[in-house]
Amino acid sequence: MTKSDIVDIISSSVGLTKVETEAVVNGFMETVIDAMKKGEHIELRGFGSFKVVKRAQRVARNPKTNEEVIVPEQYAPVLKISKDFKQSVNETLSL
Repeated sequence: MTKSDIVDIISSSVGLTKVETEAVVNGFMETVIDAMKKGEHIELRGFGSFKVVKRAQRVARNPKTNEEVIVPEQYAPVLKISKDFKQSVNETLSL
């Protein structure tokens, strides 16, 4: 599913035009990205929580040359899905 598919579905169910719906979806995405750039935690109950985690420096290996490479510490955005969301997906797909 792509962003345009999501816009189509929301547009038809809410009654907004596709242009208006796309503006809302883009606004949501920009808000989440801006908040995560500031290191903020975002919680959407029943869906999940977005947060930024710090990954420590580590030594990795290039599989082609078997050479060790140092991967520097970095920050990574993470989405942790809620328990209800996981359970709902599992129940639906297990049928």
